[in-house]
Amino acid sequence: MSARLRGALSAALIVLACLLAPCATLAGWAVYALADTARYVAAVRPLADDPDVRDAAADTLGAGFAGIVDEVTAGPVNGAVRLFVRDAARSFTRTEAFQEGWDEANRTVHAAVLRALRDDAAAGHAVTVDLAPVTERVRDRLAEDHVPFARRIPVRHTAVTLLTAPEADRLREGYRMLDVAAFWLPLAAVVFAVTGIAVAARRRRALAAAGLGTALGGALLALAVVAGRRLTVAELPGTVDGPAAGAVYDALTETLRTVSWLLVALGLTVALTAWLTARYRRRPPCRPPAEPATEPAPPRPTRTGP
Repeated sequence: MSARLRGALSAALIVLACLLAPCATLAGWAVYALADTARYVAAVRPLADDPDVRDAAADTLGAGFAGIVDEVTAGPVNGAVRLFVRDAARSFTRTEAFQEGWDEANRTVHAAVLRALRDDAAAGHAVTVDLAPVTERVRDRLAEDHVPFARRIPVRHTAVTLLTAPEADRLREGYRMLDVAAFWLPLAAVVFAVTGIAVAARRRRALAAAGLGTALGGALLALAVVAGRRLTVAELPGTVDGPAAGAVYDALTETLRTVSWLLVALGLTVALTAWLTARYRRRPPCRPPAEPATEPAPPRPTRTGP
């Protein structure tokens, strides 16, 4: 194989590897971070202390409790009662009971969605979840803290729809593709990169190109995460709190952002190492200075006889 053909093949393989690297990172994050209940709960746990998330949760809880009061009193309550309920909900979001309820609710919802995505028998069915166990656990914790009227909080077994049947079917197909891509894309990226470097006529230059391409892919992925946040928050309906949704997005993509910058650091390190080693090999070795030539000593005169 000629040197020109080897260079073209090496360049094509390295470009493919650099294009697949961010895609493989994205697929791996979706499958091994988002699709893992324990990691998901650990990622969203700090959100229980986020002011925007707590305010959004307080508004939702306040509206729910106000509806319960409306049903108990057989009529709408006045503004003073609603204000009291809202203040009580805001105070509740600062308690340990809210933290436990937040973790349990996220765990229950995530497990239900993940189970539906992995079960082919769930095709054509909506994804629902019963949050009565979460409500019961929060009620018991409030009762242990001696909160007034905590025992009177009703526990209703109502199926809450998380995803409609068409939405669940689309997500199920997407999850299957991501599951396959999370395994094959990283493997293909590594194989293409190694093969491209191996067939290159100048391997150090190919290694530096692969490193720079990996760094560029990581930087583009980080920019895509930032752009995705803006688009996600901008396209939310007016009923959804924008700052709270942004906080949730940041929490879920924290691992992806970290891996993106790791790709940048790894690629730059590889490229710099390859460049330095190539420059060192091109430098001529240092030789000791030559010693000055010494003139031969003049012949000593020979003594002749008397």
